Amino acid sequence: MEGYVLGPVRAEGDGGRRVVEGSKVAALFALLVTSPGCRCKREDIAEVLWEGVEDVGDLVNRVVADLRKRLGQQAVPHSGKSGYCTLRVPVGDVDLLRFREKVKQAAGLTCKAQFELLGAALEEWNGEDEPLHGLSETGFHLRREELRAELMAAVYARLDAAYKSREVKWLREETEKWFERAPELPQIFRFHLLAHADLQESQRERLIKKWERRNGKADVDVQSAIDQVRGEGRRPGGALLPPVPDQLPGGRRQPIGQDELIGDLFEAVCEQQDAGKLALVLISGMAGVGKTTVAENLAARLRERFPDGVLRGELNGFADGDVRPAEPDEILDGFLAALPPYTTVTGMESKSNALRSALAHRSVLIVLDDALSAQQVLPLLPGDGTCAVIVTSRNDLLRLQSERKVLFRKMEPLHEADALEVLQEKVSAEDRAKHAVPFSKLVHLCGRLPLALVVVARLLEVGARPLHTLPALVREMERELERAKLDTLDLPEHELSVRAALNCSVRVLNEEARLLLWQLAVHPGPSASWEAVMDLGRAVDEGTRTDRALVDLVTANLVEHHGDRYGLHDLVRAFALRHVRPVSDGENAEIERATVRQVLEHQLHNVRACDRVLDRERTLPTGEPGAVRVTDPAGLAEAMAFLDVEYPAVQRGIHLAINRRIDRYVWLLPMALVIYQWRRRLLDDARQNLRYAAEAAETVAGPVDRAMVYRSLAGTHWRLGEYDLAVGALRRAVRLSEEDCSAEGRLSLARTLHRLGLTLRKQGDRTRAEEALGRALELCREVSDRVGEAAVLNVLGAIDLDRGEHERALRRCTDALGAVERTTERSGLADVLFTLPRCTWPVPNGTRPSPCTGRPPTSTANRRTGPMRTRYGCSSLMSWCPSATLTRRCGSWRESSYCAS
Repeated sequence: MEGYVLGPVRAEGDGGRRVVEGSKVAALFALLVTSPGCRCKREDIAEVLWEGVEDVGDLVNRVVADLRKRLGQQAVPHSGKSGYCTLRVPVGDVDLLRFREKVKQAAGLTCKAQFELLGAALEEWNGEDEPLHGLSETGFHLRREELRAELMAAVYARLDAAYKSREVKWLREETEKWFERAPELPQIFRFHLLAHADLQESQRERLIKKWERRNGKADVDVQSAIDQVRGEGRRPGGALLPPVPDQLPGGRRQPIGQDELIGDLFEAVCEQQDAGKLALVLISGMAGVGKTTVAENLAARLRERFPDGVLRGELNGFADGDVRPAEPDEILDGFLAALPPYTTVTGMESKSNALRSALAHRSVLIVLDDALSAQQVLPLLPGDGTCAVIVTSRNDLLRLQSERKVLFRKMEPLHEADALEVLQEKVSAEDRAKHAVPFSKLVHLCGRLPLALVVVARLLEVGARPLHTLPALVREMERELERAKLDTLDLPEHELSVRAALNCSVRVLNEEARLLLWQLAVHPGPSASWEAVMDLGRAVDEGTRTDRALVDLVTANLVEHHGDRYGLHDLVRAFALRHVRPVSDGENAEIERATVRQVLEHQLHNVRACDRVLDRERTLPTGEPGAVRVTDPAGLAEAMAFLDVEYPAVQRGIHLAINRRIDRYVWLLPMALVIYQWRRRLLDDARQNLRYAAEAAETVAGPVDRAMVYRSLAGTHWRLGEYDLAVGALRRAVRLSEEDCSAEGRLSLARTLHRLGLTLRKQGDRTRAEEALGRALELCREVSDRVGEAAVLNVLGAIDLDRGEHERALRRCTDALGAVERTTERSGLADVLFTLPRCTWPVPNGTRPSPCTGRPPTSTANRRTGPMRTRYGCSSLMSWCPSATLTRRCGSWRESSYCAS
């Protein structure tokens, strides 16, 4: 479609049908194009097109239908019951929309680029014709005036850009034409004066007096131009007044997802400037996060507040290849050359003083991009005043922050929605929906890093990857990350490379920082505590200053620091594993093995410290901590909180041990973690871990320890409702326990048979359950395990209750109570006291309490009595029941019952 409103109104649809000048359809088209969002209420259409006429609803419907017929339903969709008529056309299809878009784009460009783009925008106007030509309706008069105002604003902006970019010849010719056409306009006279600053003084004064006689006293802008040309009256002929420096590059990419950051910094700078203070902004972040884009867009937004110009220094702190960081001396030369009085002093200190003097009474914005250190930045800063400086760096520049008041912002990878927008910026809505899943996976694989997203978007843009191949691209990038490769994210021909960007950050690190970065990449992640990071240094040398190395990595934005956790971005981890080699190749393998063992040893002993709090009866052959820091939790809540934070890292540690075939940790880490997993209902993880643990224990652990693993695996199956699998694991544990004839082996067998009896009862096989429990009872008495004896008697009592044999159940539970009272084990006592009241309840109509809930019937008549009534009153018994917090139901395993203590 092609449409025109900046002259005679006309349009032509894709099917060749036309909107003819002067018709009602043309008026509706013009009304929609000039309305906000190309959208207009039907009552407004009626008021403008049929002013003063009532009941024109049918006429509105008819003209809307006619416009739809000519331009197509896609351009003029049906509005339903909304009451609005909408025109949906691409910006490039209508002259006014093209004009506005080009004016908008020009706002953030350099003066030279503004001049060119505004020229292209003004070409959309149709010669001498007035806008909305041919439309006589009253409602178009105001819109026509608004469009003329837009035209003149663009004309003034182009004249200003021409003046600042020293387009001398064009400015002279253009202002002569406009001054002849509209000499009364102040802005036209202003630029006419500036373009003819070389007029003889008498001619210039006659021109000024003549204009003031006709148009009155000059306004501020015109007076400023008059003062300038009068002050420069003796300049050589043909020369304009020197423009203020404007060194911002053009063609900037608009940052996605950074509006809040830019707005926040804009307000902060304005506040400092209004207070008459220097505003020093520092934007830091990892390589590829978009610092330069944000800084330049912020500078473009601030430009109007700094009338004395914008200076830009490229510091090349992390440049690729052989480009060295810029010396402050070189940047000072460039700045001083752009600012009068154009001093020629030598020496960095003298130049720095000269810069501060030149800026003392000016308001200039300075952009210092890609700083390596504070030493590069400090000599380039103005003194006190209304200037502002924007610094970008991959380092946090701690010295700069300590010496100067800094508005510091650290940029993070984008939120997922913004990252998707970067990736899909040039993808149609239909294709976005069609390929939503692979696009989401690509965002994850790129770590929401703008540089990585732009690389993938460029692949799609240049046709190297058609959209239907996105699933294959996802698989390729997944394989690369598994192998610590970043080949897909490397487009050197387009000067886009994640690998090159990260290499520039790493190559400036000292030896200890490089070593720690590599060790953190070996660490399974996703994050580690400060203690865990410090232990990495001990894997190599006790004298390593790991704390200083960590500070270096955090301030270099190579290590992410959130709360008290430290981690690596996925792309940094992949790069460091493959491309960072802290020592010669012959030693790397040994350091890597030591690092892995140190990581796993730290995890094992810290998880075990929490496990001791969760169940104090358990024993695991972990040995002494040795050279790792162990955090001992003060109580249950602290232990659970610690494991809540560490759990993702420990899970990855288990997989690391599995992949490296380090059997000690493959079986001990899951065993130390399983009680926590039961409490948090992380049962699928527990089951998978314990299967690997059982396999590893077969090669490195004795029969009793292997039986302990199978008991824990059975406990996990129990909680998942997989009772047949639980029985299978327990029978394996029985066979293993029978291999060891020592007291420890008999105790293991007793505990295993106890669990087996519980499970068989759960399945309804009371006969075999009693058989297993009978053997367990004999073994408990043989090894003097009173806690185990009480637990077995308690389950046997529960089985008697299942059969309705209350007297026998009462005897069993009374014996259990006598056994457990001679110990300090409180949860076992709670179990017995939970079962005992059920032995005393009546059995009305031949029924009995449910074995699942243990709730008494409502009737309280004929309550049985027994020996336990003499020691515990009824109210005391009932108060014990709810206090048995580790008991889930009568006769079930407590969480501690799964332990192999």
